[in-house]
Amino acid sequence: MTNPPANVSAAASADAGRLSRARRELLVNLVVREMKARYRGSVLGFLWTLLTPLFMAVIYVFFLRVLAGRGVPMEEILIGVFAWQFTVQSIHSGVNCVTGNANLVKKIFFPRSILPVSATLANLVGYALTLVVQLVLVAVLLHVHGRALSPWAVALPAVIALHTVFNLGLAMTLGAANAYFRDTQHIVNVATSAWFFVSPVMYNLDLLASFAAGRPWVMDLYLLNPLAVIITAYRALQLPGAAFPWTAWSAAGLAWPLAFAGLAAWFYRRAQRNFADVL
Repeated sequence: MTNPPANVSAAASADAGRLSRARRELLVNLVVREMKARYRGSVLGFLWTLLTPLFMAVIYVFFLRVLAGRGVPMEEILIGVFAWQFTVQSIHSGVNCVTGNANLVKKIFFPRSILPVSATLANLVGYALTLVVQLVLVAVLLHVHGRALSPWAVALPAVIALHTVFNLGLAMTLGAANAYFRDTQHIVNVATSAWFFVSPVMYNLDLLASFAAGRPWVMDLYLLNPLAVIITAYRALQLPGAAFPWTAWSAAGLAWPLAFAGLAAWFYRRAQRNFADVL
């Protein structure tokens, strides 16, 4: 068998390089468009990304401390709310990542996986910027009580990466499902509200432990909730004295987002074949 001429190989490599650059440019353009569209026509713009979780934190601190009599530290609530907002925004943009780009899907051939990836990356950029503010607020709150951020905070990128992979899996699953079944977006709204209360956004595992004292299986099942272990990991890395509950169940909770993302990618690849027909 003879090798192809050098000029043919060079041309093929050049074409592959151009195609790769074109895909990267498309991904960047979609990320920028997603971020611009989110704040178009808004006076405060990006500030809403900060104000929404802050308002939520203040409201729930008032409810938990004044009305319910629960002394959940403000810094824990801030960490939970900001992490929750990252997932919620990824869900909402992911649901519409395919249907919202129907014209693009029908007219242009490109890797359809770029759609949920761009939606998730846009939310990651926003979360990274708000995380800087969150770290400052948490550091100030800890300083007021004579404490400081845990040195383990340098490991936050590992949790952020796991969190992002999980959110991408959600965006892929929901984006593909909504392309076929438009009721998906309405079901997601209800499911998200329920998910909020079974995740430690406004409380910590200590609160649940008192309820599950005589029912150890409750805590085991609870730790299979990816957001339960992710939010708890955020707190364990930032707050001095906070610990992550290392058990077989929590380890499974950390591994589950990776397995879920793999299944979501497989599901999305199969579903994308008919996107142009169902949109």
